[in-house]
Amino acid sequence: MKNTTISELNEKYDLDLEKIISKIKSAKAKLVLLQFPDGLKRHATTIVDYLEEKLAPKGVLPKSEVGSRFLIWLDTCFGACDTPILGKELEKKIDLIIQFGHNELMPSY
Repeated sequence: MKNTTISELNEKYDLDLEKIISKIKSAKAKLVLLQFPDGLKRHATTIVDYLEEKLAPKGVLPKSEVGSRFLIWLDTCFGACDTPILGKELEKKIDLIIQFGHNELMPSY
């Protein structure tokens, strides 16, 4: 099975990755939990690879110990109200949770 590229994903979905990168930077988040709906879970590592590459400090390889690190939530995700139950120890370590979805949270009229 061919890996999907970020360009292909951006054609199909509005992932808003630049906004996510900006939020991670502004929050100075070191550990970020990404939560995907079932339809996007198979693309999670492609998205993480892209984010790590964009967030790696200049001259530092992605996936190093420098910069933001990511966890992918593989349990269910049925919408914005379905936040992960992490446990107190893990909850203390996570700086930011980002939920991806197929639709806007609220419809615009």
